[in-house]
Amino acid sequence: MRKIILFGAVTAFCLGASAQEVTRIGIIGLDTSHSTEFSKLLNGTSDDELVRKYEVVAAYPYGSRTVESAATRIPQYVEQVKEYGVEIVDSIEELLEKVDVVFLETNDGHPHLEQAEKVFKAGKKCYIDKPLGATLAQCIAIYERAEHYGIKIFSSSALRFSKVNADIRAGIYGPVRGADCYSPHYPEPSHPDFGFYGIHGVEILYTAMGTGCESVSRVHSPQGDIVTGLWKDGRIGTFRAITSGNGFYGGQVFLENGVMPAGGYEGYMVLLREILEFFETDTPPVSKEEILEMFTFMEASNLSAGLDGRSVRLETVYKEAEKEAAKLIEQYR
Repeated sequence: MRKIILFGAVTAFCLGASAQEVTRIGIIGLDTSHSTEFSKLLNGTSDDELVRKYEVVAAYPYGSRTVESAATRIPQYVEQVKEYGVEIVDSIEELLEKVDVVFLETNDGHPHLEQAEKVFKAGKKCYIDKPLGATLAQCIAIYERAEHYGIKIFSSSALRFSKVNADIRAGIYGPVRGADCYSPHYPEPSHPDFGFYGIHGVEILYTAMGTGCESVSRVHSPQGDIVTGLWKDGRIGTFRAITSGNGFYGGQVFLENGVMPAGGYEGYMVLLREILEFFETDTPPVSKEEILEMFTFMEASNLSAGLDGRSVRLETVYKEAEKEAAKLIEQYR
């Protein structure tokens, strides 16, 4: 009898230890299909060893209350994630008590700073889906608050991690001399241009080119926009925002010994693996410097459009955004 009891105790201990090995994920924001797709991948039947170490256990639905295209999706996405065994909670505070790490998925960039502050204060690692913030100033403030609490974060589009784009970035095809990249652009009145959706194409451009853009100029028409960036080493990179007709993701990358197409969308698993590796290693796959320069690039392009396409220096734009970020940060001190 004692052996049976002992065996049962050992079994219970082992099962408990096994359960503890699963890292609990909480999702903030059920106003984007990213939330349902990540829940499906993580709580499904994946044979990926890394994916099986994580599970989405809880979600707070909001989310945008102002971006209509996002807010109207919430009831539908709530029901979808419930099918994957995800508990719906009433507040971010309640969510944080139940989870180890966080996916901040709110489709609207404006609430991200306020939401992220709560996550950072609770000491949770956090992936913040695009856009990191609605404005460059908000993005700077988010990084400042993360550093204040000693929390590592990163934000990225899935386009960055398509195999071809990752290989280009790794230098497998040789040095990049320039790139012309494109993606759909769906303007959202509550966000500065490109930050809400066109950021996908900007992300492809920066994956190929890396940091170092000094100035941009922008041409606008009802058919779309072209932003030309001049890098400090003399390289030129362009982003075409497609606003009419069919939208595509991709580009052409100019190499030392030829030209090759940039990669397009390859699903969410490529991004998910990067997020989980980040949680495992605490090493963001995209640097703070690159993410902030991308937002500076986009904000400078908006200024250029208002100046009839005149060139705008990124340094000037960033310095102004730092002043605004300082005001945003003050409320948390």
